[in-house]
Amino acid sequence: MKKTLKDIAAIVGGRVAGDETIVISGLDNIEGAGEHELTFAVEPHIEEAKATKAAAVMLPNGVENFPKPAIYVDEPRAAFAKLLEVFTPKLVFPQGVSDEAHIGSDVTIGKDVTILPFACVDDHAVIGDRVTLYPHTYIGQYAEIDDDTVIYSSATVREHCRVGKRCVIHSSAVIGSDGFGFTTKDGVHTKVPQVGNVVLEDDVEIGAHDGIDRAAMGSTVIGHGTKIDNLVHIGHNCKIGPNCLIVAQTGISGSTTVGHNVTFGGQVGTVGHITIGANSVYAARSGIIGDMPEGQFCAGFPVQSHTEWLRMQAAMKHLPEIRKEVKRLSKLVAKYESDKK
Repeated sequence: MKKTLKDIAAIVGGRVAGDETIVISGLDNIEGAGEHELTFAVEPHIEEAKATKAAAVMLPNGVENFPKPAIYVDEPRAAFAKLLEVFTPKLVFPQGVSDEAHIGSDVTIGKDVTILPFACVDDHAVIGDRVTLYPHTYIGQYAEIDDDTVIYSSATVREHCRVGKRCVIHSSAVIGSDGFGFTTKDGVHTKVPQVGNVVLEDDVEIGAHDGIDRAAMGSTVIGHGTKIDNLVHIGHNCKIGPNCLIVAQTGISGSTTVGHNVTFGGQVGTVGHITIGANSVYAARSGIIGDMPEGQFCAGFPVQSHTEWLRMQAAMKHLPEIRKEVKRLSKLVAKYESDKK
């Protein structure tokens, strides 16, 4: 695909500075962009972008005296993301149900679906309009997949689980695996039946190799618009609020309730049966061991305010010096006490 800077500016609602007839044939990052490609830059990378080989750079409004042709927009990241969709060819698959897919009995299938070879839709499942099921997906009995959802290869949506509209489930994710529930008597672990389900609300994205456990009773719920990275585990009976971001290798223990707009960095861990307030951010490797109020920015284990954690990290660098000073002062005190005798 080829477009002029003028055409691109019209797509993203931007303003061209420089030659608007320059033809762009692709998109790339600052380091990789070639002489016929467009890149973007925001602080602190604008100075770096001055040396890029790209034909032009997308920049935030307000940047001045930039030495290369540019397109100015309010939000370069969002505008560039829109262009990535324009410049990337869409995958095309034959619409309909493949003869090599397995469709069980009493299955309801909507309009304009794409069910590829070796997908399995078990008995009594409901598949909405324009759903895409890649090869080797499994949709369990009585599961419901709503309109415009895409489920990639080897993902599983188990029995009785419900997936909302416009969801994306990446490869090898399991929606509705059994919750980790056991009783122990005389050293023997006995499984507690997990008879609930998982509900993914609309516009949820589930990463590759995620495990979202079904509730023991009731539902594990992932709220509208929440995005979950790869290799994340959500325990049974969790309630994750709308528009959360959960980064790779995070583990949220069972029966945890999370408010809306909460961000968990990579490898965050929680205990179970707690409530985490809305509009909060937890830095990577935070350990959350109790209820948390709204509007927090925290880090560390056990979790604490990010500012306190930074101070503690800074202080730890001086521990060897402090240790030497404490030893020196201890000797002085010991000498002083000896002289008094």
